[in-house]
Formats: sequence, structure tokens, C-alpha cells
Amino acid sequence: MKILIPTFFVSSVLVLSVTASGERPKSAASVVDIKTPDGTILKATYFAAAKPGPGVLLFHQSNRTRKSWDDVAARLAAAGINTLTVDSRGFGDSGGTPDYKVPDAEWAKVRNLYKGDLDTAFQYLISQPGVTRDSIGIGGAGVIGVENSVENARRHSAQVKSLVLLSGETSRPGLQFLHDSPGLPELFVVSDDDEYPPIEEAMQLLYASASSPSKKLVHYVEPEEAPWLWYEPFDIGKVPAHGGHGTDMFKPHPELPGIIVHWFVTTLLKTPGQAPADAVAAAPILEQVELENGVPQVTQQLLEARKRHPEVQLWPEISMTTIGEDFMRAGDPKSAIEVLKLNLLAYSDSADAHENLAEAYLQDGQNDLARQHAEKALAILEAHTVPASSWTDTDEYRGEIRRSAQKTLKQLSEKQG
Repeated sequence: MKILIPTFFVSSVLVLSVTASGERPKSAASVVDIKTPDGTILKATYFAAAKPGPGVLLFHQSNRTRKSWDDVAARLAAAGINTLTVDSRGFGDSGGTPDYKVPDAEWAKVRNLYKGDLDTAFQYLISQPGVTRDSIGIGGAGVIGVENSVENARRHSAQVKSLVLLSGETSRPGLQFLHDSPGLPELFVVSDDDEYPPIEEAMQLLYASASSPSKKLVHYVEPEEAPWLWYEPFDIGKVPAHGGHGTDMFKPHPELPGIIVHWFVTTLLKTPGQAPADAVAAAPILEQVELENGVPQVTQQLLEARKRHPEVQLWPEISMTTIGEDFMRAGDPKSAIEVLKLNLLAYSDSADAHENLAEAYLQDGQNDLARQHAEKALAILEAHTVPASSWTDTDEYRGEIRRSAQKTLKQLSEKQG
């Protein structure tokens, strides 16, 4: 497919962002005109980071504009992520006709224009100086924002390493893409208070369809769902907004922008293309191990997944630790050993995983192996080259691991004496 590099015009503006501390630092941004293949001008704002790094592209919902993302975009740029917000065709300051005004007879033709818009915005972002072209995140709110985000990720799957979706839905090809992308970390956000039901169920379908072990669902629970009044894509002012839909959730949930920024920082800067495995997403695996004697099957799952994605984690370390400790508390150290060996296979550099396995071996009377893993836990702690565990590295918890390993070694010495 031939990609047309967009032409654009830039003018400087100033965007204010509220930080986690409540301060309002100034963040320079540029308003840009992006010319699509058919000549339509899309209005966008580019928030440049201070140094080279990944990029994020953000799409708005149909009853808002790109400006609803200003705070998040400014925070991302401050964190080192170049960010582009764009008004979709026919919305905000962009030219063209919005999709809800397109006659049915012209829909197929115009749909191809929309696909060109997505590619144009994406190409603009990755063409900017300092943007890491193969480390891109995409976020979208509402029906059009989520659809645009998933479709853009699908069309540029080799470069998109993170996805954030708020209060929307996607078509069957989009659902298939989420299902076929186990290596793509995805954050899903929805509220029961969404004024466009059944968006909650639509978002849960997206979450259920996704196969990534690092997918995460942020679900704001309310006493009951809002009543159905009208469709979001065709509503400009028909349905009263009350903070339950898309970027409108930022006001009643002021922590949400920070959650989104943290997600992109994690998946694009700290551990590119990865997020910690989520216990809810891993529930079938954890259940298989705890209730169905599924250690051999899950071991094979992990080995197969590692062939495709060498760094993938299929479950949280602490969740599997809890299962192993459940067996120990039940007086079944042999089952605990099998579970904790599986956990160590996944988290081989965790002092915590070694120490837990040492305790299980001690309970089972396998003293040499208990000593080996207790000493390994202490060696990892002393080296200070990796975190004590995948879920925490506080001095307090490092001390707990050290005390437990030393206790195991003391008990072994007393047995020998």
C-alpha cells in the first residue's frame, strides 16, 4: 500500500496541564494542519517531548474534540512521550463531513477517506523528529475514538506497542485483531454511569476478546446503569453529559489521566510493549493451576508463549505465589513445590520466588534444594542488580525475604547439628 506523507502547517500555542501535585506547568505545543490524500485539512495539536522517545496518537469521542485530551497529552510530553491529538474529519476544527451526516449511498466511498485520515495522522506522528517510529501508543474515547484507535493499531500493528480504549466499541475485524494480538498491552476503561448504554457491555466484550495477558480493565462501578436515550455517534447535545463517558470521566475521576499516563509510560518507556500481567486477565490460568492440577499444561503454555514473545508473563508472580502458599498451608508441600517451580520458571531472577520455593522444599524435607534456593535468594538480594520481586522492591520487603531465607538456613543448620 502506498503511504502518502502528509503536508502540514504549524503555529505555536500554549497548553496548560494539571500535574499530580496540583500544579499547572506550562507545556509548549504546536497546532498543525494535516492535509489528507483528498485535500481535507485535519486540525491537530502536537505535544513534543524534550528529548527523543516514543509517540502517542489520541482520538476523541463524537461529542468532544481533540482538546479533551490536552491534559493527558501535556503530561505525556512532560514524561518523555511525543503526543498528537487530532480532530476527526468533520469534528472540531477539521474540515470535511462527519460520519453521522454521510448519506447511506456515499458511506462506502467516504469510509475509505476515513481510513486515509487514520494513516495520515499516524504518518504525521512517526515523521516527527525524535519520535521512535516503532514504539507508538494509541488511545481513543467513545465510539469513533475507540474504533479509530483499534483500526489504526490493526493497520500499523508492527509499530503500535500499546493501546488505551475508553467507553467505545469496535467492529468484528477489530475484535479479531484484539483476539489475535497477545503481545499488545491494552488498557480498557468504562463506567456504569455512561450515558450511552450499553457501552459497558461493549467494553467488556472488547476486554473479553483481547488475548493479551497484560490487558487491564478499569471499571467504575455505580449503583445502576444510566437509561438508554440515544446513540452517541448521532448525538450532538441530545443526551445530557454527566461524566460517565470517555474523556468526560476525567472530571469525576481525577486519578484517571494519571492512570493513562502511567500505562503509556510503562508500556512505551519502562518496558516497551509490555505491562505487568493482570490477575483478572490471568484468572483462567490461575484457576487451572489451583483447582485442576494444571501445572504441566500451564508450563507448556508459558514455553509456547515465550517462543513468540520471549519476555511475556502470563500471570502475576504474587498470584501464583499465593496459590503455592495455599498448598503449603494445607499441608501439601509437594503440590506447592510444583506450583512454585512454575512461578520460578516465569520469574527466574526473583529473590522472592527462590525464597518461597526454599520454604516449600524445607517443609517437604528436601534439605539440599531448600538450602540451594535460600542461598540464591540471598545472593540476588546482595547483588542489587534486579528487583527483589516483580511486584515490589521496597527495603521493607527485601528485609522480609532476607529474614525468611536466613530462617530457612538456620533451621537447616539446626537439623544438621
